[in-house]
Amino acid sequence: MCGIAGLIDRRAGTPAAALGATARAMADAIAHRGPDGSGVWVDESAGVGLGHRRLSIIDLSETGAQPMVSASGRYVISYNGEVFNFLDLRRELEAAGDRFRGGSDTEVMLAGFARWGIEATAKRLIGMFALALWDRETRRLTLVRDRLGIKPLYYLVRDDLLLFGSELKALRAAPGWRPTLDRDALVGYLRHNYVAAPHSIYAEVKKLPPGHILTLDPGQAPHLTPFWDMREVARAGLAASRRTTLSDAEAVERLDALLRDSVRRRMLADVPLGAFLSGGIDSSTVVALMQAESNRPVKTFSIGFNEAAYDESPHARAVAAHLGTEHTEFMVEPRHALDVIPKLAEWYDEPFADPSQIPTYLVAAMTRKHVTVALSGDGGDEVFAGYNRYFWADSLWRKLGKLPRGLRRAGACAVRQVAPATWDALFRLAPRRWRPPQPGDKMHRFADVLACPGPDAIYRRLVSQWVEPGEVATGGREPLGPLWDDTVAAEIPDFIARMQFLDTVTYLPDDILTKVDRATMAVSLEGRVPLLDHRVVEFAWSLPRHFKLREGRSKWILRQVLARYVPDRLVERPKMGFGVPIDAWLRGPLRDWAQDLLDPRTLRADGLIRPEPVERLWREHQSGAVNWQYPLWVVLMFQAWRRRWPL
Repeated sequence: MCGIAGLIDRRAGTPAAALGATARAMADAIAHRGPDGSGVWVDESAGVGLGHRRLSIIDLSETGAQPMVSASGRYVISYNGEVFNFLDLRRELEAAGDRFRGGSDTEVMLAGFARWGIEATAKRLIGMFALALWDRETRRLTLVRDRLGIKPLYYLVRDDLLLFGSELKALRAAPGWRPTLDRDALVGYLRHNYVAAPHSIYAEVKKLPPGHILTLDPGQAPHLTPFWDMREVARAGLAASRRTTLSDAEAVERLDALLRDSVRRRMLADVPLGAFLSGGIDSSTVVALMQAESNRPVKTFSIGFNEAAYDESPHARAVAAHLGTEHTEFMVEPRHALDVIPKLAEWYDEPFADPSQIPTYLVAAMTRKHVTVALSGDGGDEVFAGYNRYFWADSLWRKLGKLPRGLRRAGACAVRQVAPATWDALFRLAPRRWRPPQPGDKMHRFADVLACPGPDAIYRRLVSQWVEPGEVATGGREPLGPLWDDTVAAEIPDFIARMQFLDTVTYLPDDILTKVDRATMAVSLEGRVPLLDHRVVEFAWSLPRHFKLREGRSKWILRQVLARYVPDRLVERPKMGFGVPIDAWLRGPLRDWAQDLLDPRTLRADGLIRPEPVERLWREHQSGAVNWQYPLWVVLMFQAWRRRWPL
């Protein structure tokens, strides 16, 4: 895992020293991604400078250092990530006549590019990667990002200048470019709590989409092509699911073998390795398979909260005890969040407002004290239909969609008349198995979707923080991405499958994987996500729906795999998510900090966020009548970002 950065400056006569200084400054801006080494490579005649920061994981010697030049001298690479089948590829290349100096995956990739071509090699790779490849012969720069968007890559193309980097702060370190705010991206951010690809918060900068290759030839516009297409995977998978003859036992056996191979490959490292463990289905499956593949106790790490509604640590502890892992846990208190929050804008360097960024950082920081690599269960909800909103929204529309919309609106108003705290008290009278976490908040969200005109509108509402973000931000128009693409419904008519797909191409890379990447890289920890092996994703999409949802239970097939290693009683419980009690903290220890950032005078002076709707939500939240933690957190994180990264 590393940080990459670089530039092509085609202005005449830029000296090598200046190119090298810029590439080094860009790479050093993300030194936290790679504290173990740094490197710069320059081609003065082409105006190219490549920078690299190294976190040594495999082949810790200098033969693994980057930027790396291919054996022929034609290609130069700066690369971030890990390729988990590089030993297989190496054997194939050696059989074809290639010879290697060291033991890194980087050298194998270079040999593959030289022998098979860039796209063909990218299709062979199992792993997570973002890379820049310079072809000295054709003077072509190629940027490549992995299939699911596990590793980030930003780029800017302007006239005769190209900049790229793992994080925006790398691009900001380059002289000669002054960023401007993308007001359209801001509107979208207010809806989602992240800036959706391909946009960034800067008008001049884009994110390379997952599974894509960008090529830049001299004198030509950048050319973007996919080497792996999630939409095609979904289409092909749904077609295959209608033809499958797999029995339950056969499907479970195939998934078990595939996951074991995925986990086994991701346990390859020349440094200490462990795993995040929440005690839920996804992380427990990953840890169980790690322990099955290991001849000594796996190191596992979890955090807990004093607030019972958010605390999963007893469940993680029970799973760790059953599997015999070497378990470490950390209890989070408000003061820990207070220490972390001022640093969030620095680490994310783009507005980002998923509150679980706080516990994700805290567990990463604790884990880094013990290991350099950590596996996680991220991606399981998208791949195996695990989110509660999937069958909740599907069931809601099936039952209520036939009712007149006016009647549904009236019902929504009635639900909203009862404060969340009152709903919480009412649910305490119900049997425990019928009590979801934070029932009051969920009832108010239920009210929000009651009046939606159709299933896709329900989904958009469920993933929205501000329902009408254009009425909150000034001067921008929301970019309409996949969530508004009517052709998706035509190609993926099953509502649950459609929500899975939309999450996989939006929420997963832009929220979940961004959160994990920045939190782990902030402490120089490599995170690996075996459930997002593209082979696992493709297999899951080829399965009929009943392998994922059965008898009211999500992730049916994944649960069957886990049951081979961990008893159901240790993991069967309502889904909690990885949250923090932001609602209470905003009324308590974070109140002064938040009130300063939300000062109406500041908002009015900035001219980007209208103060009136924010003031209203703040007053209602402080009164306890409604929990507005999520839309308020979106504005707070934007304001904190503005202070750290002024334009």
